[in-house]
Amino acid sequence: MKFDNTTLSDFDTALGLEWIEANGLGGYAAGTVSGANARRYHGLLVAAQQPPVGRMVALSKLDETLVLTEGEDTTRIELGTNQYPGVVHPQGYTHLKSFEREFFPVFTYEAGGIELRKTIAAVHGESTTLVIYEVLRAPAPFTLELLPLSSCRDFHSLSHANDYIGRQYLFEDGIFRTLNYQGCPEIFIAVPGATFTEQQGWYYNFEYAVEQQRGLDFQEDLYTLGKFSVTLKYGDVLGVIVSTDDPEGKNALKLLANERKRREKLTEKFSTHASLQQLALAADQFIVKRGALSTILAGYHWFADWGRDTMIALPGLCLTTERFGEAKKILLQFAGSVSEGMLPNRFSDYGEAPEYNTIDATLWYFQAVYHYYQNTEDKSFLKAVMPVLRDIMQWHEKGTRYNIKVDPEDGLLGGGQEGVQLTWMDVKVGDWVVTPRRGKPVEINALWYNALCIMNFLCAESDKDEEAKAYELKAARVKTSFNAVFWNKEQNVLYDYVNDSEKNAELRPNQLYAISLPFPLLTKERAKKVLSAVTKHLLTPRGLRSLSPQDREYCPAYGGDVRSRDGAYHQGTVWSYLLGPYVDAVMVVKEEKGWAEASQLVQKFLAHLNEGCVGTVSEIFDAEAPYAPRGCVAQAWGVGEILRVIKQYGLLEAAPREVTQAKSTTAV
Repeated sequence: MKFDNTTLSDFDTALGLEWIEANGLGGYAAGTVSGANARRYHGLLVAAQQPPVGRMVALSKLDETLVLTEGEDTTRIELGTNQYPGVVHPQGYTHLKSFEREFFPVFTYEAGGIELRKTIAAVHGESTTLVIYEVLRAPAPFTLELLPLSSCRDFHSLSHANDYIGRQYLFEDGIFRTLNYQGCPEIFIAVPGATFTEQQGWYYNFEYAVEQQRGLDFQEDLYTLGKFSVTLKYGDVLGVIVSTDDPEGKNALKLLANERKRREKLTEKFSTHASLQQLALAADQFIVKRGALSTILAGYHWFADWGRDTMIALPGLCLTTERFGEAKKILLQFAGSVSEGMLPNRFSDYGEAPEYNTIDATLWYFQAVYHYYQNTEDKSFLKAVMPVLRDIMQWHEKGTRYNIKVDPEDGLLGGGQEGVQLTWMDVKVGDWVVTPRRGKPVEINALWYNALCIMNFLCAESDKDEEAKAYELKAARVKTSFNAVFWNKEQNVLYDYVNDSEKNAELRPNQLYAISLPFPLLTKERAKKVLSAVTKHLLTPRGLRSLSPQDREYCPAYGGDVRSRDGAYHQGTVWSYLLGPYVDAVMVVKEEKGWAEASQLVQKFLAHLNEGCVGTVSEIFDAEAPYAPRGCVAQAWGVGEILRVIKQYGLLEAAPREVTQAKSTTAV
């Protein structure tokens, strides 16, 4: 993953390539390869004040200038890049010789006979960013100036010039410290061997191109207290620490070496393929601390931990990478938040009570528990979690929030309430629920059937044979009802949802789950027809469309203001994570013959690792070529599902190997 000057010398291209470094607490460092920030969410240090949420942009930027002196002549070469109204200044991106991403983002600049390599790294478990400068070539000593530009604000907002920002600071023994506002984190910047020159003032009207495209406020003012200066020569290495904790006694180079070792260990199991190693590193960025346990952030930059996303992503992020201890902590974390038989839809950024407006997050929990147990045979965990699973089942039988309840006539699961969105197609703009899908959605009942089968299996594993038999009978009834209710004879596919007399015939990817989950619901003949329709109308090189192009509500592009974007979110927009169930379905329907097709599809998809946010997987894409990446630049279930199917089916190996989906030994 390396880009040279022929690519990076174009500002728009360099601005469109992003990088991110996450610290395991919900915080991160992020920006564009150009050096200019393009989002309100970009920053050299974004710190989570209540991990993994409460994120604040502590330090926006650290712009570099080379100062070369020859006799009485002084030359200043600015390596920073910023976008202002009508102008890009300075244009440091023109000095970029290369950008590469292996374990860390690495920028190499070439200017004035000097070659300078910059490495940025987030330290795991700390609100700390390292910036390492290595002088690869220099004909004579020179001065490196570093200009810190800060806002210190909630990462959803923007800052503007004001008289309230703190103007006091300390600089002793190479460590700078300041507090911009009361209630904000203190900022420390350690620059060994540097001097600090006070030069207080505001820089006005930074423009963030992506925010402008999103129809949001896009201009910000940033403040500086002054600049650091340090003399360097050929062979020197300067390690800068930016942190919300006092870095006294810490060495940036040692911290970097330790972080490299940690990441090398994460990739040891994936040494056969560079893309797998990169996905393993990408997976690591979503697994974060929440209290004494762990959770999964749904996506960067703005998502917190969502129940649905966590459970879908967990098998790929944690089990494929053999991080079983963290998987267990995540499952226990959510078990402790179950209320009235429901998993939280999401946790808040600001500490409010969790939201429970979801019908499927709870059902995905059964999938995650099942896959964890299949991988570990952890009997103590099973004993701890079974009471929670039984409680969930009881609530769904008798009814819980939002009219979520099993229909006593056919055993299928339904739910819905005016003005509430419950499935993964969950956009709501004001009072407008874009895809309400009230009633009995197809994927919900595929998940419900699987939950019954999983309970049958887990009860048998717990030596509860009578209870297991009861779940087996319920599952058999659901399977019969499902095929009778959801099969669309006219189109040879499944209805997307049914609601009283309404049978919704929109062609969406949700029906794949009747094939792809561990316990399929369809005969081979029906599954083949469903897969054929999905392939023809929904498959793209970057994932599956959320709606067929033949539908009158289809939106080919995701863009514009909030209403336009949200209106398109599930109305055609391509979702990367859906490649996971699609590959599962291909392997179920075509078995060994489907391996080459699935392998080719995944290998084409991996080209995406070199676009958007380099080294990770975007949330969504436009529905038509060139399938531009949109939404979150890094999405947990996108990374998790791609990683899972690659490993499960050996899709990057030279030839197919024998693979089977893990299933119960009890046929239902």
